[in-house]
Amino acid sequence: MNYSLNNIPERTKKPRQFGFTMAMDKGLSIREVEDFISVSGEYVDIVKLGWGTSFVTPNLKDKLKVYKEAGIPVYFGGTLFEAFIVRNQFDDYRKVLDKYDLAYAEVSDGSIELDHDKKCDYISKLSDQVTVLSEVGSKDEEKIIPPYQWISLMQAELDAGAWKVIGEAREGGNVGLFRSTGEVRSGLVQEILTKIPFEKIIWEAPIKAQQVWFIKLLGANVNMGNIAPNEVIPLETIRLGLRGDTFSHFLNTTTEN
Repeated sequence: MNYSLNNIPERTKKPRQFGFTMAMDKGLSIREVEDFISVSGEYVDIVKLGWGTSFVTPNLKDKLKVYKEAGIPVYFGGTLFEAFIVRNQFDDYRKVLDKYDLAYAEVSDGSIELDHDKKCDYISKLSDQVTVLSEVGSKDEEKIIPPYQWISLMQAELDAGAWKVIGEAREGGNVGLFRSTGEVRSGLVQEILTKIPFEKIIWEAPIKAQQVWFIKLLGANVNMGNIAPNEVIPLETIRLGLRGDTFSHFLNTTTEN
C-alpha cells in the first residue's frame, strides 16, 4: 500500500486459498493485458478467457505468456469445455489444455444438458491433469434451481475433485445466483453457506452492488469472479472499506475472515 491507514481489513496474500479475485478477459489485446497487469496484477489471482474467446483470439500463446510471466494463471471459459463435450471431443479438449500449458480448467454445464454423474466424471478425469474449477447453475434465466439442489451439486463436484465451485451469474450478473434485475437471491446464498464452506466457492459478481452484498455478508476475503479488468482496483477498494458502499462497514474491526 502507498501509505498507512488504521482499521483496514486484513487481506490474504498471494498465492491465496481464499480472498480470490477472478478477472474475466473478454478479448484484451497483448498490450491491454500488459497495461492491466501493470495496474491490477497484484490484486488478480486468476484470469478467465471468457466463454469461447480463446478460439478466436489472435496470438493466443503470446498473450498467455504475458499472464504466465506475471504469475497469473489463466483458464478457458466453461462454455468452451461444453462446446467440446457437445461435439464428443473431450480428448481433443484435454490436448488443447496441454498445447497451451494450462494448469486450470473449468467444467460447466450452463449451456448444455449434461448428466451430473457424467459431469463429475469429467471433473475427476481432468483433476488428474489440471486444477479444476466447476461451475454450478444454468445460463437460462428461466431455469430456477432450488437451494438443496445447488448444495447437492456443489458438494458432489467438490467430492469429484473440483478445487473450487463457481456460482453461475454470467458476465451480466443476471442469472443463477441473481434475479434478472441483478438482485442477489439472498436466501439461496445463505442456504448454500450452511453446507458449503465459503472459501470453496467463487461467487460470480460482475456488478458493484453484488460485490458489496457479498463483502458485507462474508468479509473482505470472499472469493469473487467475472470481474471486469477495469473493475479490479475498484473492487479492492470495496474489500478494504475505501469506497462509500463499505466505508463504515469495517471501521470497528481490524481483521475480517
